[in-house]
Amino acid sequence: MEFKHISVLADEVIENLNIKPDGIYVDLTLGKGGHSKRILENLSENGRLIALDQDQDALNAAKENLSDFSNVIFVKSNFENIDRVLDDLGISKIDGALMDIGVSSYQIDNADRGFSYMHDGPLDMRMDTGNELTAEKIVNDYSLDELQKIFSNYGEERFSRTIARKIVETRDEQRIDTTFKLRDLINKSVRSNEAHPEKRVFQALRIEVNRELEVLENTLDKVIDRLNIGGRLCVITFHSLEDRIVKNTFKELEKDCICPPGLPVCICDHEAKVKTINKKPIIAGKKELKENSRAKSAKLRVCQRI
Repeated sequence: MEFKHISVLADEVIENLNIKPDGIYVDLTLGKGGHSKRILENLSENGRLIALDQDQDALNAAKENLSDFSNVIFVKSNFENIDRVLDDLGISKIDGALMDIGVSSYQIDNADRGFSYMHDGPLDMRMDTGNELTAEKIVNDYSLDELQKIFSNYGEERFSRTIARKIVETRDEQRIDTTFKLRDLINKSVRSNEAHPEKRVFQALRIEVNRELEVLENTLDKVIDRLNIGGRLCVITFHSLEDRIVKNTFKELEKDCICPPGLPVCICDHEAKVKTINKKPIIAGKKELKENSRAKSAKLRVCQRI
């Protein structure tokens, strides 16, 4: 299957990265390389791009897409490992970075990857297919309470207990091993006028399989600590849980003092690391929304190292 993906908010990313032609930049979520290509087009031969992705299919597609450029280094890794990646390359500081947290169109549309409730396939959902944990293992092996917690916390699903109970009852008779089996089970569990009431459960499972929120929280500080003064981090999110983490992290790192309210003097010696470039998230314009419906939920937040 051809790796297809339209990079969202590409113009806005390039504008806000404020690229220095001879700088060092990192694309932490390479995908097919759409954003990376735009970054490389703004770099001179002395500039460098480090491109990470944990999905080997994405790396293969990006290498082909970016074959005209010699100043890009491809690394198969989760962006959580950014410190180790940069250390291995002998790079201490960078001039900018991009994180596009969304699932690619290829991953969604490829039934074999098991991300979508629109295509029947194995219940997988791994971004890195070398990892052991799959959505099938979660659905069939987690306890009722564990399933409810995941659906509630990661999917904000109000029928989380009902769906979890139905899963446990069903798997006692037959293993739930495909996307359609899970989709049909959810549709039978709840009464809803929604077109796709299963979407929140699928989101929750994907987040659990890939540790998405945990990895995001673990990585933001690491990237910011690697930025040169004036360097920028652009983060694109696609749902409220991710956006909240980014927003709150930037907000905390903007503070000069984090002492409890009421102390007469500051004793924390904390210094602000960043300033937020856009107080409100940047969203797609009408033209992009018309051309790419998946940009509808995209939000871009930007901070600059100070």
